[in-house]
Amino acid sequence: MDKYSIVKRTEEFAPPQTAEEWDCSGWIVETNKKEVSRIMLALTVTDDIINQAKKQNCDMIISHHPMFFVPESYKNIDIYCAHTNMDIAEGGTTDSLIEELESLGLPVTEKITKENSFVRYVKTNISKTNLLNILSKISPNFRYTDKNLSEHFKMLAFCAGSGTEFIKEAFENGADGFITGDLKFHTALESKIPVFDIGHFESEIQVLEVFKNLIGDKVEIIKAQEESPFKVFGI
Repeated sequence: MDKYSIVKRTEEFAPPQTAEEWDCSGWIVETNKKEVSRIMLALTVTDDIINQAKKQNCDMIISHHPMFFVPESYKNIDIYCAHTNMDIAEGGTTDSLIEELESLGLPVTEKITKENSFVRYVKTNISKTNLLNILSKISPNFRYTDKNLSEHFKMLAFCAGSGTEFIKEAFENGADGFITGDLKFHTALESKIPVFDIGHFESEIQVLEVFKNLIGDKVEIIKAQEESPFKVFGI
């Protein structure tokens, strides 16, 4: 299949012009090979992912995270990424997290997307205990703050990946809880609403299914073997 037609599907869904200015979404490596038959999907391109792709005879890697430096040894395979444009796209990274949580039992009465925002809002009616149990199914070792932690939640805000900068926005829009990853100490300490850090990897890995659906069934798709770099002592 023509690799450019695959990329076109992705860019129609998550237009490159919607990416943040600092972002490097798009072609990371673009070889002169046009046709691809096997694609590896990965959250992050690493030496291990490159080796996996080579061993499984993949012609191309599509990732969520960009690369700001490309080693010479990576330059013989096509690599394309959709990062912040996929984050902000309707049905993209954060929406795929919410859909996964819905499938695990999160009750959703309404989904709200603010214009030009990476944050998604969900109207719900869920107890603290049930919310914690559902989050633990995605991230067994997640952490959270208990300041102003209510027994029931009516509106939750979500930002997959690192959403630290959006906590104030979530609070001002009426959320009574914020779910993201990569929270910093002082940000969590100062938050006026409880925040749930389910991990960067755990909050974003669902987006690979979005890429898979966009690519379709004209090529073979292989999901890379990936896991969070963080380990929990004793487990």
